[in-house]
Amino acid sequence: MSNMIALIIVAAFLVYMIVSYFYQQRLMKTLTEEEFRAGYRKAQLIDVREPNEFEGGHILGARNIPLSQLKQRKNEIRPDKPVYLYCQNNVRSGRAAQTLRKNGCKDIYNLKGGFKKWSGRIKAKN
Repeated sequence: MSNMIALIIVAAFLVYMIVSYFYQQRLMKTLTEEEFRAGYRKAQLIDVREPNEFEGGHILGARNIPLSQLKQRKNEIRPDKPVYLYCQNNVRSGRAAQTLRKNGCKDIYNLKGGFKKWSGRIKAKN
């Protein structure tokens, strides 16, 4: 009986994760690195990784608003301008898009593959 309950809990969790993933993908448009480069300078470029990750290297011109602080700092992001998000590998960007959509942002973009796939110029704290 306890094995069956555990199996149901695991299955429910997997269904929740899959539904969340597809919902997040509808909230933002995922761009290739080339598409991302073409537009991020005219937008709000937000790195949603934690400060220690940001200091280790980030895309030139990015602001660090970690996902863990986004709800408290959401007013720093203008809903009338495009928002370009990235994290390490796209998980946190999806959650950030949910928060930003609730705050009125409609034009949200995400870097495909996240920062770990970025081959452009970066800035790192030495």
